[in-house]
Amino acid sequence: MAYSGKLPILNWGVVFMRFYTSLAALCAVVLVTPAFAQESGGTSEMSVGELAGAFGARPAVKQISISPSGHKIAYIGPSDDRDDVLYVFNADGSSEIKPLLEVAEKNTELQWCAWASDDRLVCKVRIVKDDSGLILGYSRLFAMKDDGTESVRLTEIPMGPGRQMQYGGDIIALDVPGKDDVVLMSRPVNGGLGVEEVSVTQNRERNVLRGNRNAISYLADESAQVRLMMTATGNATGYARDEVAYFYKDGEATDWKPLSRAQLSLQSSEGFRPVAVRAADDTVFGFEKIGGYDALVKMRLDGSGAREVVLSRDDVEVDSLIRIGRDNRIVGVSYATEKRLVQYFDPELDKLAAALSKALPKTPAISWLDADEGEQRLLLAASSDTDPGTIYLYDKTTNKLSEVLPARDYLGQVTMGEMRPVTYTARDGTQIPAYLTLPHGSNGENLPSIVMPHGGPGSRDEWGFDWLVQFLVARGYAVVQPNFRGSAGYGDAWFGRNGYKAWETAIGDVNDAGRWLVSQGIANPEKMAIMGWSYGGYAALQSQVVDPALFKAVVAVAPVTDLNLLKEENRKYSGFLQYKDMIGEGPHVAAGSPARQAERFEAPVLLFHGDLDQNVSDAHSKLMERRLQSADKTVKYVAFDDLEHDLDSHGARSRMLLETDAFLKEALGNS
Repeated sequence: MAYSGKLPILNWGVVFMRFYTSLAALCAVVLVTPAFAQESGGTSEMSVGELAGAFGARPAVKQISISPSGHKIAYIGPSDDRDDVLYVFNADGSSEIKPLLEVAEKNTELQWCAWASDDRLVCKVRIVKDDSGLILGYSRLFAMKDDGTESVRLTEIPMGPGRQMQYGGDIIALDVPGKDDVVLMSRPVNGGLGVEEVSVTQNRERNVLRGNRNAISYLADESAQVRLMMTATGNATGYARDEVAYFYKDGEATDWKPLSRAQLSLQSSEGFRPVAVRAADDTVFGFEKIGGYDALVKMRLDGSGAREVVLSRDDVEVDSLIRIGRDNRIVGVSYATEKRLVQYFDPELDKLAAALSKALPKTPAISWLDADEGEQRLLLAASSDTDPGTIYLYDKTTNKLSEVLPARDYLGQVTMGEMRPVTYTARDGTQIPAYLTLPHGSNGENLPSIVMPHGGPGSRDEWGFDWLVQFLVARGYAVVQPNFRGSAGYGDAWFGRNGYKAWETAIGDVNDAGRWLVSQGIANPEKMAIMGWSYGGYAALQSQVVDPALFKAVVAVAPVTDLNLLKEENRKYSGFLQYKDMIGEGPHVAAGSPARQAERFEAPVLLFHGDLDQNVSDAHSKLMERRLQSADKTVKYVAFDDLEHDLDSHGARSRMLLETDAFLKEALGNS
């Protein structure tokens, strides 16, 4: 699912956090490094258990940041099965990588940490809690010294019944000119969302903007001046409307002026949606539909409303603004065709990115992660479809590129399959874009094969490393990932009425991907399965309703199984109206719910789900299991305790891969 809308209509009880900040205790933590992280001679020498452990392991680097001086680096990595650890080390390699803080509290993750100054970090944690069946997410911010001492809460937590606060605020600017150890934060103030300058040493604040009960976010420019405010209102029942309004102001001014209005729904987005403000030329950058495709537009903030289309296309959406450094300098924009492409505004960075891609030909996809205060030292990641990537530090003054950390070092020398863009013809003649990955060294003929539809439905697959695809390829399967009609990124006409209201079109395209595999001689028709996650799991199940004989096995991870259930379970959250609009009313709701068509299933089904899933509750998999059992069909359900939609656990993901491998082997008769 692309949007969860998981905010309660009413206030609920307080969530508490616990941090493990004793450095001595942290140094005693044994970090789990699987034995297969050592160099291997290749995939063929690894057992299925080793492969499942390697591909199921969490990335070694979750998030990374460099200090203002460029001398220190902090990153978040995994510890044990689910825990997060913050590490700090000197960028020049003169110190060991030391664990600074571990977040080991149940259902709590360390989302990110950034340098507020050269010796202080500000971090954000997220907590998920099940309040009597109401699964809610919470955020909290804190700061501390880079030796783990002097921890300071930046989010005040109200006490007592009915005074719960889910949103703990966000950093709008890491640097406030002329003020050391001060960050600019949006956080709840006097019954609304306001802005404050907050000391990361003492949590003392200076109010910049008083709380506005309708405000939901603010944007500051590169000089830490708050320039934009986004507002939204609910209806009489407490549900959020999908209409938002944007306002702007000049520097220190207190009066807000209207800028634009937009619709932000699960269906589509309309209107000008600002994402960044640049003080240098007093402009705001945002996305807006042009000819049915999102384009990057720049608007003057001088009251004239003068607009300029920075980049638009007539084949795919322009969807990402590229920013870099502590002040989030705007340097480019990107979009995805067969591969993701970047158009730089900064000629120097454009030249550097091209040079790095040539210097690292095996990992040509370059992404900027962070930079020091003067942008002399840059953290970047380089990856490809066959390489999960490595993080590097580039020093402009010395023109030196240094390897910092591998993203997934535990994969060793596993041989990956190349991800190739393809198109196939759907039943009505429409050309459907997709990606095909074949086992390394395969002749691409008569293979056991898997169709893997993506989640969303308002999403799309892109070229790049995919741990789930590569595990299946390592086990000998050909995998095709269709960007079926109903996918995002290809414009309004392709998205249509979305993959739920127009499920027949979307599922038809998914099934046609399987038929294409057979027609090309790639797939053995008796050894073809379908697997998906979230909406992809829904599509995998619904494919059985449309054509029960096509796929011989179905694997669904965190799937939607009943459209009305998805709508109704969101009635207790503020985003209900968006789910109601996305799913709609009519005969398609029942016909498009695989749990209501269990008697049509011919293939065995394997289900996975976490019980703290905020996007799609585990009630969907439980319902599917019951219905299939009642229809005397073959089904197995694997439930994971205390896990969310992404099953972010080494143990859970490794088990999922092992269970999937055994299930497919039995169902397809693979040797």
